[in-house]
Amino acid sequence: MSFKVLQVIPKLGYGGAETGCYDIAHYLAEQDCKSYIITSGGPLLKFIRKDKVKVIRLPVKSKNPILILLNTILISLIIIFLRIDIVHARSRAPAWSCFVSCLITRTKFVTTFHGIYNFSNGIKKFYNSVMVRSNLIIAGSNFVFNHIHKNYGNLINAQKRLLVIFRGINTEYFDNSNITNDKVQNLYSSLKLSSEKFKILLPGRLTRWKGQEMFIESLNLLKTKYNKENFQVIILGSHQGRKVYFKKLISAVEKYRLRDKVFFLQHLKEMPIAYYVSDMVVSSSIEPEAFGRISVEAQAMRRPILASNHGGSTETIVNGKSGFLFENNNPESLAENLNKLIEMDKDKLQSIGNEGRKNVLKKFDVEQMCYSTFLEYKKLIK
Repeated sequence: MSFKVLQVIPKLGYGGAETGCYDIAHYLAEQDCKSYIITSGGPLLKFIRKDKVKVIRLPVKSKNPILILLNTILISLIIIFLRIDIVHARSRAPAWSCFVSCLITRTKFVTTFHGIYNFSNGIKKFYNSVMVRSNLIIAGSNFVFNHIHKNYGNLINAQKRLLVIFRGINTEYFDNSNITNDKVQNLYSSLKLSSEKFKILLPGRLTRWKGQEMFIESLNLLKTKYNKENFQVIILGSHQGRKVYFKKLISAVEKYRLRDKVFFLQHLKEMPIAYYVSDMVVSSSIEPEAFGRISVEAQAMRRPILASNHGGSTETIVNGKSGFLFENNNPESLAENLNKLIEMDKDKLQSIGNEGRKNVLKKFDVEQMCYSTFLEYKKLIK
């Protein structure tokens, strides 16, 4: 069965929603379906195979009501002109345009909850509610599924289908066997890393809820309470304009006299290299991760993962087997677990890493995500 799918996403960056959109788009093309993406732009665009996936540039990143109305008109015309069968929105602002366009054109509408979209008032909740006004609602984890049921259950009826499809990652890309020695040495040289020291990686954009402040506090405890000195830390992520917060993190590093141990890296073109040079990976989010992509990538790269014990991370990690969970927003708990992993022998660390790889191949491979989504698309247009 061949059909046409139009995915709409604000920007094609390197996040989980964006890579999921990219993966589904190319998978559809391999199934002899017509695949289209509407986006405002982004660095991932250059990797799209233009012979397989057609890209249309529109200002769908904007929350401006006038632009949302303009996008509604343009998306409606695109649906009619291209004879689109399914529209799949991956964010709230473009979802409003897609929702109205699908009503006008009587087209099947799909949404994916890539986060829990918190709200502080009725207006914000109404704005978020567009994500459950579709024929098919996809939650990226059981944590997100439960959030939708709890907060938007009154909008879900027999005509709507709500289900969980775990995000998948490209396990061929996140694979130690692909890493070349010259790339490893380049990173070692640029950050002045030492093979004699235990290396800890903290990936993720620099923002308060990702817990970098709390993590730096735990490093101080690791040094003062547990007398650990032989470690190095890579904090990998962009501040995305949050310069005040970035300066706060640097001040914390200086305050705790960790300047010789903590290295900030704004961007790395090939993320697998960062995982490869590390002995363990930390996800320190103080608010729940909707899925926990860092946890999955780390496991795919055979690295022990240490993550907060809430949100999607509790579903992606087999606690005590493929990684460990620490008490959320508790630097004492994090420091205790960091110390435990540093004191582990290399064989044990390797064993945990191997279990992580098995876990990801079994549950979180991108092929599984794409196939499950493809089957749901087919059900919609039968």
